[in-house]
Amino acid sequence: MVLAKTDRDFFLFSARKSDGPPHVGSLTWDAALSRAKNAKWRDAHVQQVTALMKLFNSPLALSATAEDERRKCNQFIPSPDGFGQRWTWTVRDPSEGLAGVFWRNFYGPPFIEMFGDRLNAVPETQRRTVADGIVLVEPYALPTDAMTPAAEAAEQQLREVLGPECFYDQVARTMPRRVPDLPHPGALSS
Repeated sequence: MVLAKTDRDFFLFSARKSDGPPHVGSLTWDAALSRAKNAKWRDAHVQQVTALMKLFNSPLALSATAEDERRKCNQFIPSPDGFGQRWTWTVRDPSEGLAGVFWRNFYGPPFIEMFGDRLNAVPETQRRTVADGIVLVEPYALPTDAMTPAAEAAEQQLREVLGPECFYDQVARTMPRRVPDLPHPGALSS
């Protein structure tokens, strides 16, 4: 973990465990939610995330509030021993599909290919190419809009346009039926 002098930002790198998900690892960048109020920060955020995606050859980057990320990416399930519940992932990594639509969704080539022409059906007010091979889909202006009725409606509309089969079904608790064609982790460049 590398902490900023202000403790306002930190990075967490997680390598793949031999018995873990099929992805190579993950990078988590936490920042103070108050920073997103600043338009210059939001513009810089797009550039920084895009640069990190290119650096790590990442097919996907998501940006959301911690609460929104937790509610879409984690769930309680009954414990195998029948006593209580335990946390588990909805989807463990991009090879299993998408957990949901978030404030900012940076889709790389495997997801662009998976969505196909459906991605072009997303209104231009919510979709833009931010780099060669990376498209940003942003259903609402600020991360603090997440979990509001308007944001929920915008996210649902995007899931319908992009294909509900590409996303984890939170109600039925079923995995995405359509996933991107990702290279095997050993084939990724280092």
